[in-house]
Amino acid sequence: MSQPISYAPARAPLPDHEQKQAALGYLNEAWAEARHDGVDGDCLAQASLFAAFAELVGTYGEDAVAKFVEGFPGRIRNGEFSVTLARQ
Repeated sequence: MSQPISYAPARAPLPDHEQKQAALGYLNEAWAEARHDGVDGDCLAQASLFAAFAELVGTYGEDAVAKFVEGFPGRIRNGEFSVTLARQ
C-alpha cells in the first residue's frame, strides 16, 4: 500500500509581519510582470482591489469588511497609501 501524499509546508509558518512582507514582494513581482506585458496600472489596481476585497469578504464577511473600509477616506487623505519618492 502506498503512503498518503502530504501537502504540509516544508517549514514552520513565518510570523505575521514576515508573511506580509513576503506577500508584498510577490505582489510587486506580479505587478512588474503584468506591466511588462502591457497591462495598464489602473486595470491592475482595480483587479487587485477586487481580489483583495473578495478574499477579505470570504474570510471575515461583508459587514466586517464594510466596517474596515469605512476608515479609508481619512487614511487616504492623510497620505497613508501615498508613495513619496525621494528627490536628490
